[in-house]
Amino acid sequence: MGDWVWWFVLAFVLLVAELLSGTFYLLMIAVALAGAGVASLAGASLTLQLLVAAILGFSGALLLRRLRGGRQQSEQPDLLQNMDVGQTVMVDAWTGSRTARANYRGAQWDVELAPGEHAKPGEFVIQSIHANRLIVARRRP
Repeated sequence: MGDWVWWFVLAFVLLVAELLSGTFYLLMIAVALAGAGVASLAGASLTLQLLVAAILGFSGALLLRRLRGGRQQSEQPDLLQNMDVGQTVMVDAWTGSRTARANYRGAQWDVELAPGEHAKPGEFVIQSIHANRLIVARRRP
């Protein structure tokens, strides 16, 4: 068997491992090994095959790290992931610590005022959700 077969077998094994573990890093390494297999099919030397695998694997890992880091640093709520953001909730009374209990979607929720908001009873808009606490701001007319 040629070298390319082993590259593709290793890529397939890592692809299966990625499907079982759910990490995209193994997927990037599997793609890198498949790239080395393509280089082998093209007649590249073993040194060049290893170099292709290293460059593709390192580039893929850096790309995933950058994409993952950008998503974590974003402060904007993802409206597609959290449909409660932007919905209204009625708060009847606030406690002294800028928190309250409010009925929302048939359950009692802890409600906290967003920074810069004043604690007055009324209708509020959900800005974000932290754990089981709704962060709300005054509804603007």
